[in-house]
Amino acid sequence: MTIRFHRLAAATLAVALGAGAYSAMAATVMVGGAPMYPTKDIIDNAVNSKDHTTLVAAVKAAGLVDTLKGPGPFTVFAPTNKAFDALPAGTVDTLLKPENKGTLTSILTYHVVPGKLDAAALKKQIKEGKGSATLTTVAGGTLVAKTRGGKVTVTDEKGGTATVTTANVYQSNGVIHVVDKVLLPK
Repeated sequence: MTIRFHRLAAATLAVALGAGAYSAMAATVMVGGAPMYPTKDIIDNAVNSKDHTTLVAAVKAAGLVDTLKGPGPFTVFAPTNKAFDALPAGTVDTLLKPENKGTLTSILTYHVVPGKLDAAALKKQIKEGKGSATLTTVAGGTLVAKTRGGKVTVTDEKGGTATVTTANVYQSNGVIHVVDKVLLPK
C-alpha cells in the first residue's frame, strides 16, 4: 500500500508539474565552471558555460535560440570551445558571417537529435545495434554512436569521431552531452 501510494503521488506530481518535475529530480552538473540546472532549458544553461561561448555565439548567429529554448525534447552533442578551435584557422569566423547562416545552421542542427537520449539510452541502443547505434539528426544526417573504453563516441558522416566528455547534463527540454570535436555533415 505504501509503495503504491508513493508511486501514485510521484506520478500525480509529475503530471501536475510537467517535464520540469522530472528534470528537477536530476542532478545539477558543473560545465565550464557553471552549474547546469535541470530546471532550465538548453540555452539558459549553455550561456553560462565558459567552455561553450563559441557554440552559444554560433547558435545566436544561426537564429536557433528560440528553437533550443522550445519544448523539445532534444539531445545535443555540444562541442567545446577547444573543439571549435581545432577546426582549420578562420573556419568559425567564416561560419559566423551572415551569408553563411545556412551552412552554420546545418552544422549546428547536425549536433541535435530529436528526443531525450541520456547515456543509458544511448548505450542501450548501441547494445541492441550489436556495437553501434545510428542516430538521425535534426539536420537529416546521421551520427553513429559506439562505446570505446567505457565512453560513448559519436562519428559523423565524414568519419570524424567525437568523445562524450561529460554525459547526462539534463535540461528541462532535453539532455546535453559535451563532446570534444565538432561533428560535420557530408
